[in-house]
Amino acid sequence: MVTVPQFSAHNGFSLPAIGLGTYRLRGDAGAAAIASAIDAGYRLVDSAFNYENEGSVGRGVASSAVDRSDLIVTSKLPGRHHSAAAAPASIEESRSRFGLDAIDLHLIHWPNPSQGEYVEAWEALIDAQRRGVVRQVGVSNFLPEHLDRIEGETGVRPVVNQIEVHPYFPQTEQLEVHRERGIITEAWSPLGRADAVLDEPVIVEIARAHDITPAQAVLAWHVARGVVAIPKASSAEHQQANLAAAAVALDGAEVEAITGLGRPDGRLFDGDPRTHEES
Repeated sequence: MVTVPQFSAHNGFSLPAIGLGTYRLRGDAGAAAIASAIDAGYRLVDSAFNYENEGSVGRGVASSAVDRSDLIVTSKLPGRHHSAAAAPASIEESRSRFGLDAIDLHLIHWPNPSQGEYVEAWEALIDAQRRGVVRQVGVSNFLPEHLDRIEGETGVRPVVNQIEVHPYFPQTEQLEVHRERGIITEAWSPLGRADAVLDEPVIVEIARAHDITPAQAVLAWHVARGVVAIPKASSAEHQQANLAAAAVALDGAEVEAITGLGRPDGRLFDGDPRTHEES
């Protein structure tokens, strides 16, 4: 089994460098894929209230052969549940759907700044942590000004910020902000527009030099930058290949070459956290 590096937050909490994304993994097939991934060596499983698959994730966790205490199960609070009135029940509903005694890591999915309730959502997560409903609290898609506000108003700093990071959108400045504050960066859609990214000559050449696939080269790039990647994979073959990328060491020139693929219009969709609103 591959030894996966761990990245640590300001409070000592740590995550494995490669986890399992579960978007669109639902039903019996989703639960089976999740159990397969855990048995193959994954210890971080990422979900969200809006993925509508927390039940399948919970079933996958329960049917795996791995001790529950060795796993980190993540969910995310949706934008429509940010208010102080709605957030506590939403957090508890996620726990019930998973069928777990506590959620290991709970994030705010998007800041929804025009809605103006993300501080209330953060306060609800802090309270849930105090009550033992969740173990660690973090955010997703937060910009530095959002991070400043929640910490300034509550005194509590997130352990994780899950953001869009891939070769076309490398987020170098945001990663540095996270490093300075001891916040773990998680990359959603870490392979980006996979069909295009994986055909990039730079990535193909690096993959050939290491006798790996282009997808593994991109995942190794994330690991080299200290970023937790959470690629989705339903087949055992892809799950094992993604996890094996954690053992690939790229040199500095290779990392910079992939980072150099960044584009001004590199986002996958119109998901600027300054304006994007999630329901």
